[in-house]
Amino acid sequence: MVCLLPFFDNLTYLHHNDKNAKLPSPKFQEDFNYTLRFLRSYVGSQGTFNSYRREVERLLQWSWRLKNKLLPELKRDDIEQFIRFCQNPPKAWIGLKKTPRFINDGEKRNPNKDWRPFVASLSKTARRDGQMPLVDSFSLSQGATQEIFAILSTFFNFLIAEEYVFSNPVALIRQKSKFVRKRPQRTTVRRLSSLQWQAVVDAANDLADNEPKKHQRTRFIISLLFGMYLRISELAASERWVPTMNDFRKDSNGHWWFTTVGKGNKERQIAVSDEMLNSLIQWRQYLGLSPFPSAADNTPLIPRIKGNGPMSDTAPLRRIVQLCFDEAARKLQQQGAHEEAQTLGTATVHWLRHTGISEDVKVRPREHVRDDAGHNSSATTDRYIDVELKERYKSAQKKTLVIKE
Repeated sequence: MVCLLPFFDNLTYLHHNDKNAKLPSPKFQEDFNYTLRFLRSYVGSQGTFNSYRREVERLLQWSWRLKNKLLPELKRDDIEQFIRFCQNPPKAWIGLKKTPRFINDGEKRNPNKDWRPFVASLSKTARRDGQMPLVDSFSLSQGATQEIFAILSTFFNFLIAEEYVFSNPVALIRQKSKFVRKRPQRTTVRRLSSLQWQAVVDAANDLADNEPKKHQRTRFIISLLFGMYLRISELAASERWVPTMNDFRKDSNGHWWFTTVGKGNKERQIAVSDEMLNSLIQWRQYLGLSPFPSAADNTPLIPRIKGNGPMSDTAPLRRIVQLCFDEAARKLQQQGAHEEAQTLGTATVHWLRHTGISEDVKVRPREHVRDDAGHNSSATTDRYIDVELKERYKSAQKKTLVIKE
């Protein structure tokens, strides 16, 4: 049985990761050093770092432990074998829950023997129904397969620049369609219906009115995610960005803007609507602050629930939104809207961003929505315009199964 010990720790301990990693053989030391250097170039973004670490870790586990090959020895056929391996990994490589990669042992950090490169997961609905994840239920989604290609290609390009390898075996795979189905250009955007969104708003307001000390922040967070299309990661403090009150600023024309840092460490300014500004005022007044922030107001935008300082973890933020979703789904069930309630039960935090963009693109110029959302191109924003899809569906409704004379 292959001994599966992780090689790379989290961001906090990455600076002395080389002292804690236990490699299968000293011959892999150079591979490890270059990979660690690669990962350290992504420490500015927790989410990006985690994704890159996951994929290069899987590759090294497979290459070192099963193939006994160094990175410069990997060819196109090896990468194809690796992709197939990821799509159907051995049961011993699959865990039933996420576990820490390394654990503290006194002053030392040791690899966690319970860690696995792959994790079987369940949908929110299945978890709510009391189902348990099974190793046999593991599957790699199309999106996850695409991510392997993208990340490993970036990794090998880095190694080429470092003159450690001489070619990118991922780029040499011409028929990626063997592993990833081509998707239509226009795909359905997952978002809330107007009934579901109103139920979420009502739930947030009820929670805030009944338990203001606990849920005034809930109402404000829901407003931020929908009203300014923020990602949940853009609300949490990180090494690259700490959201503060003075990120809301008024320009010389009296217009309010919010500055954030999103994917790719890109800064963008978002136009603040009157309703969003009112939500900010309500939140600040609850905190005992003046209605509008000054340029010197470094108060955390979302303070910790307990203690001082900003929220720096997305997990409690997700739980806050999930509570609203659960309350909203319960109310929809009571109203007899069972299908709407069931769909809401599968929704994620990111659906609020999709919903906000989808609503705004109906009434605002798409270029304005594009810039506020931080999309690289209008083509991305166009995904949220579903007029053509509605017309296409309407034209199909009257089709018959009879051949007309």
